[in-house]
Amino acid sequence: MELRVRTLFDAPTVAALAQTMEAGPAEARPKLTRADRPEAIPLSFAQSRLWFLHRLEGPSATYNIPLAVRITGDVDVAALTAALGDVLGRHEALRTVFPEIDGVPRQLVLDIDQVRPELAVTTVADHDLENVLARAAQHVFDLIVDIPFRAELFQVRDDPQRSGEDSGEYLLVLVVHHIAGDGWSMAPLWRDLSTAYTARSAGRFPEWPGLPVQYADYALWQRELLGEGKDPDTEMASQVRYWTQALAGLPERIELPTDRSYPAVPSYAGDVVTFDWDARLHARLQDVARECGASLFMVVNAALVVLLSRLGGGEDIPVGVVIAGRTDEAVEDLVGFFANTLILRTDTSGSPTLRKLIEQVRERSLDAYAHQDVPFERLVEAINPVRSMAHQPLAQVMIAWQNNVSGELHLPGLNVSLEPIRTATAKFDLSFYFEEHDDTRLAPAGLVGAVEFRTDIFDRATVEGFVAQLRRVLETVAADPDQRVDTVDVLDANERERLLMKWNDTAVALEPTTVPQLFEGLAERTPDATALVFEGVEVSYGELNARANRLAHLLLARGVERDAVVALAVPRSIEMVVSLLALLKAGAAYLPIDPDYPADRIEFMVNDARPALVITTSETARDFPCRQLVLDDEKQLPGYSAENPGAASRPSMSSPAYVIYTSGSTGTPKGVVGLHRGLTNRLAWFQDCCPWLPGEPSCAKSSLSFIDGCTELLGPLCYGGLVVLADRAAARQVPDLVALVESYHITRLTVVPSQLSSILDYGRPERLTSCRLWISSGEPLTSAVAARFAEMFPDATLLNLYGSSEASGDSLHGEVRGADTPIGGPVWNTRVYVLDAGLRLVPVGVAGELYVS
Repeated sequence: MELRVRTLFDAPTVAALAQTMEAGPAEARPKLTRADRPEAIPLSFAQSRLWFLHRLEGPSATYNIPLAVRITGDVDVAALTAALGDVLGRHEALRTVFPEIDGVPRQLVLDIDQVRPELAVTTVADHDLENVLARAAQHVFDLIVDIPFRAELFQVRDDPQRSGEDSGEYLLVLVVHHIAGDGWSMAPLWRDLSTAYTARSAGRFPEWPGLPVQYADYALWQRELLGEGKDPDTEMASQVRYWTQALAGLPERIELPTDRSYPAVPSYAGDVVTFDWDARLHARLQDVARECGASLFMVVNAALVVLLSRLGGGEDIPVGVVIAGRTDEAVEDLVGFFANTLILRTDTSGSPTLRKLIEQVRERSLDAYAHQDVPFERLVEAINPVRSMAHQPLAQVMIAWQNNVSGELHLPGLNVSLEPIRTATAKFDLSFYFEEHDDTRLAPAGLVGAVEFRTDIFDRATVEGFVAQLRRVLETVAADPDQRVDTVDVLDANERERLLMKWNDTAVALEPTTVPQLFEGLAERTPDATALVFEGVEVSYGELNARANRLAHLLLARGVERDAVVALAVPRSIEMVVSLLALLKAGAAYLPIDPDYPADRIEFMVNDARPALVITTSETARDFPCRQLVLDDEKQLPGYSAENPGAASRPSMSSPAYVIYTSGSTGTPKGVVGLHRGLTNRLAWFQDCCPWLPGEPSCAKSSLSFIDGCTELLGPLCYGGLVVLADRAAARQVPDLVALVESYHITRLTVVPSQLSSILDYGRPERLTSCRLWISSGEPLTSAVAARFAEMFPDATLLNLYGSSEASGDSLHGEVRGADTPIGGPVWNTRVYVLDAGLRLVPVGVAGELYVS
């Protein structure tokens, strides 16, 4: 395997610069001056992006690199202070500010005498140490005037208020802004500080090899070597062409199962989940890497791609990869921002084997490394993706392999150990960090690492789940690299049990009682209670039952048989409700025909369903291709019995209750048969979830052609509520509907989200205060509408229902809180599963197809 290494600085230049940086005390060295280096130097490409974000978002700790060490012993504070000054003198990047000169940001290297540190000792209590470290890590640099380096020394005591002997316990905290350093920089930083302190504590200047170049030189030569990209013959232009082709059509953002929606402006608040995986897994993954001719990093990267794909990221997965960016020996010992980010794009379509995916990652990685000089910020500029403040461009997930020398601080006569310190920030949605451990025989001893995540979109438990799922993918890779990607299971036994059984534990035994029986029982118990109101006319339960019985007996006399289909083409009226109850009492299934439907749709429905009879009125009668019963022409109707029909015509739980035609938005309308079992289950569940109280006025405004229409009518009539039937105007016009709610003090209302939005636009919340329960159904409820509802009606409950006519109406329900719009869990005697294209369960939060049983 051959990798192309590019040299920034030629040998004569390096030799000449080395002579100007001869070994000796920092103060004694002459200031580096060259005719080709201006006083104010352009920023490197990487620095330019951080400077832009600094100006756009304001100063923050997002790009801080905090370091902390615990020092035990008698610290020579003066020597440590001087040593820090030596390090600043040695590395210009640490004493550089970034002013804007003539509208252009520049590097301005300050003289060491302007920035020589003063290291004061602050006493802190041991119990407050974590807070102290957190505050130190959150230091905010103003890059325009502040050098990007800060040092603090804390003396740790059990009781800071008590004076006495030195405790001999110190914490040294260094904070470097990313604009002046990267992960690689920490090794030379600690090494040089160790050298400087050793010398200073012995009363002498540090002696170290001179640095051949400084970061400012790198910034100048980076632009000289790569060019600005306008000349097609430059190296920059050549590499940009590669990346433009490699990343063409990249998705704006991979979809991940976040716990919260992306905020318009990210907070960059973050947290970290750590992991430590055993030597067995480490060794087996190394074996797989050798078998595939790849590195362990490539194997882990492929596993991460599989996880992201299984978590809903799709088949086109871009992952950001951090590389050191130090392709020249001249900058290996330099503190500065050289790290770069490459985008490795992996295609999981066609479900390749894990081995094939590793091979794909290997080839694309090698291509990317051969074109690694294009700074990430220039890459973003060239690709020009859709920009959003909510997330990073090109890639939102990062992976970094910690294989550079970490560096240690060695102070003579003192015990020094690294102290964990975190910035509590996160730049990307998820950043995965890995490090290999070997034993004394250089055999695999385990993989350790951490996942940094944004807390404004993820909960800690969710990311802990990601880590566990990634391990399961890696275990699969280790056990069977020839397994296909789409068969890799990221769920453990507990998750599978929860998705299959626990969340679907909805079994409830139902009494074998149909809608006619429920209504008849209520009419017998409360005959004088008002059941229905329409245009000011009230009808009691007893009267409504008697009128429905007469019509039911007429239907039976006209030959309507049990389980037959009877069409109902009656305008909104008391007669419509009477007819609905009558045909159900006669054991028939109702076929609702909205008189406002186009003639061709009505003709299609009647010809397709072939009803035994059409109940209509003289107003809505037409040339139906079947028998008609015109209600206002029936003079004999009062002569029929007002008693309930006998058991022979009574429908069973498995009898059809309705035939409803879908909207036909995706093609030809389809007739759906709903059984009494499903209808009764839905009404009984709703009564348990949101009971209809005796006499409670609820509005029935939906057309019977929709499943919500029968629920609005039959639910209250089966459980003792009062149905306020909306007329045609109130069913369609918001002002009329608001007036109806206000007039009858209606307490519950079913709306589609578009109608809810119109109600919110109309305002007048004071006229709708009686409505304590709102039910959203039929359309997706957006977060914007939900948030507006919560603001306008803070004391009301909004339920979000989801379902279809094919599944007896709504199958899931969730209570809306604020802008959160869940469709929730299944209703009684219903199971729901979210499956992928291969009909496998997807993890919690991952998008898939909804299956109902």
